[in-house]
Amino acid sequence: MLDKLRNFFDKYLSVEETSEQDTEHALRVAAAVLMIEVMKMDFEIKDEEQEQILLLIKEEFNLSDEDATALYDVATDKALFATDFHEFTKLLNDHYSVEQKIRLVRLLWKVALADGKVHAYEEHLIRRVADLMHLRHSEYIQAKLAEVHEMD
Repeated sequence: MLDKLRNFFDKYLSVEETSEQDTEHALRVAAAVLMIEVMKMDFEIKDEEQEQILLLIKEEFNLSDEDATALYDVATDKALFATDFHEFTKLLNDHYSVEQKIRLVRLLWKVALADGKVHAYEEHLIRRVADLMHLRHSEYIQAKLAEVHEMD
């Protein structure tokens, strides 16, 4: 596990990398941490949710299977030691447009819906993240409805 993390950081945070790439990596980790937190909110970690997160990471960030798994592992470790969501949402607020924030909320809904049911704690967390990212209630509702309708 440590070798995987070391290789991942070596690949993405080498001396040759620019600060823009470092920021992109940090944004990916922040988004993945929030997805993992949604998965954990109902106190059950289901295979469907883990698979959904890996798929979303791979597709959203255009990563290989190996890189997506490495990002998932890094984000899981980061989520384990996180005390709140402010460090992640602040980073996202500093770099994401409103459209990107809405897209992230939609991704969070995809995770919550992966097992076919949404726990109240999952919904509460997504609402809280949307608030921390300064999204309007209407933007949150539109993102939610878009994903619920897509699941039908």
